[in-house]
Amino acid sequence: MTAETIFTASLLVWSDGIQRPMPWKGERDPYKIWLSEIILQQTRVEQGLPYYLRFLEHFPNVFVLAAATEDEVFKCWEGLGYYTRARNLHTTARFIAESCNGVFPSTYEDIRALKGVGDYTAAAIAAFAYDLPYAVLDGNVYRVLSRFFGIATPIDVPAGKKAFAALATRLLATPSPARYNQAIMDFGALQCTPKQPDCSTCPMLGHCVAQREGIQHQLPVKSKNLLKKDRIFIYAVMQNGSNIIVRQRENKDIWRRLYDFPMREWVSTNKVPATDPQALFRFLFDNEVPEGLALERVSKPYKQQLTHQSITTFFVEITAKNDAIMLNSGRFLAENSILAEQFKLKKIYALPRVVDKYWQEKNLSLSLF
Repeated sequence: MTAETIFTASLLVWSDGIQRPMPWKGERDPYKIWLSEIILQQTRVEQGLPYYLRFLEHFPNVFVLAAATEDEVFKCWEGLGYYTRARNLHTTARFIAESCNGVFPSTYEDIRALKGVGDYTAAAIAAFAYDLPYAVLDGNVYRVLSRFFGIATPIDVPAGKKAFAALATRLLATPSPARYNQAIMDFGALQCTPKQPDCSTCPMLGHCVAQREGIQHQLPVKSKNLLKKDRIFIYAVMQNGSNIIVRQRENKDIWRRLYDFPMREWVSTNKVPATDPQALFRFLFDNEVPEGLALERVSKPYKQQLTHQSITTFFVEITAKNDAIMLNSGRFLAENSILAEQFKLKKIYALPRVVDKYWQEKNLSLSLF
């Protein structure tokens, strides 16, 4: 038997003996499979599972999702991150409902053409919903294949992606592509894990190159590590009684279409004067502080780690004599700003995670509700 034959046969035998219950496993409804795959993009299963169940509760079919507002979709997605996925999900739902009469595409090419669907997601939907012969390639699969076959080609370069795709397709030698794809994903999640692979009980023991040579933790190989950018946001939390100023982010920066407070980004190389509230107050209003505003306090720093960026935020809490002063407190603060009741921040608007964390802690400490 060849190494490739041994791999596929051993994998399928292993999968018959494990239990990893998930609500989408064995599912044939392409809407539910598509929903789960979009949610699980760049998201751990444990984190994505409650969101999948929540979406099915709120949007049980593509017509209901298509009829929802963007704010409703974002609110259901709140906290999951990478909101472009939610935007693409909504756009695609409307396309399927309006242009396809609610019938999900059934060929790989048509599935791949949907907004927000890449090679991996298209392969997963094609295999799981229609049992078409397409092999999935995600982080688990790259890791399993690179270790078993001892492949040191970087997985994030064109040559590596092409080689792994060809290998994965050859390994798909089974009448049920869905069964094979689920097996290799489960194997990577349960057996051949990133940091502590269970080599002692592995059914491929003796055939795995990485295990024989003791290089499990060196594979898979990536050509480069991501460089993270450090950013500092200074927020103006402006309130008058139960009213507060919020804005919807409209530019092409992070968190687009989510709601937060008016903000200026600290771009100086100097340390943020967090212990000098008046300095932050002057910074927010560019040294032209409007009358009728009072500085209350500055929050502790809140941090959020994104894939390419590390965000540190300070919240400068300000009270105003009336709503008109807040709404006319300078061109910067008025841009894309709206007056909202405080209770709506959690009930209606989708907030970036770091803003939501601050607001929850503020509510608890000040008993606003």
